[in-house]
Amino acid sequence: MSRGSVRAFARREWGPLYGTVREALVVRRWRAIPLTLTAVLLTSVLQIVQNQDWGYQPVQDLGSVRAADPLGLALLRTPLSLFVPALDLPVWGALAQVLVVFGIAEICLGRGRTLFLAYAATLAGTLYARVALALGPDNPLGLPAADAQVVDTGPSAAVVALAVYVCWRRRARWTAILVVVAMVVEVLVKNNLAGKEHIAALVAVGVVVAVQEWRDRRRRPRTGDGSPVSGSASGPVDPGAGPGSGPEGGSGSGGSGPRLGSVSASVSAPRPAVRSPLLQSDVEPRPGVRS
Repeated sequence: MSRGSVRAFARREWGPLYGTVREALVVRRWRAIPLTLTAVLLTSVLQIVQNQDWGYQPVQDLGSVRAADPLGLALLRTPLSLFVPALDLPVWGALAQVLVVFGIAEICLGRGRTLFLAYAATLAGTLYARVALALGPDNPLGLPAADAQVVDTGPSAAVVALAVYVCWRRRARWTAILVVVAMVVEVLVKNNLAGKEHIAALVAVGVVVAVQEWRDRRRRPRTGDGSPVSGSASGPVDPGAGPGSGPEGGSGSGGSGPRLGSVSASVSAPRPAVRSPLLQSDVEPRPGVRS
């Protein structure tokens, strides 16, 4: 693959996304991502607190989710669990994910939609864990009983869902496919709770995308037979005809307009110009109109 083709692919894949993010950061700077900065700050504070002797248990009581917990308690802890870094992973990874992915999503989607998708993905993972434990380890979608005690926190599920959704909205389809393939490979290599929750997050965002596609199709204008209206509402036009030779009538080129046979056709048929010295300025074709 030549360098020019690589650049062309990069422009097609990431050009619209890069342009949107760059413009927002140049014009508004850090004011463009207040939600992201708050999330980074909250994640940093929770990381510092939970590593203190006096702070570990309060963070666990407020934001630690386990499949063994009662469902009501898990749902109450889920919002804060999004910002509690996993203790067995480096915190810089969680901070980088939140800063980059949440920041891009906040610029491209807005704060409300970013929060909705992040919590929807996190909640999907929380609920999936309970279903998987009920299925058991013998089911491909199941989990062993020991995973009921695994602490389920962190932004990774939300990051996966936001990345795929933003790529879909900005037409970076190959990047979205790459993220999905990476999550599938993760489950095949390391079949654990975190990997399968990432798949659950992908399923959740897939449902959101499918619903939006369905709503968009319903909103599109349709013809009498129920098919979507194409770019031209009057159907294909004879390439040899002028701009006014369609069904709407108007002046044609070389008599290529509609034939006589109906009232509308007879009215829209081109009439011969009257060459009168007194009316010469009225019958000259106007500049800018193609004939």
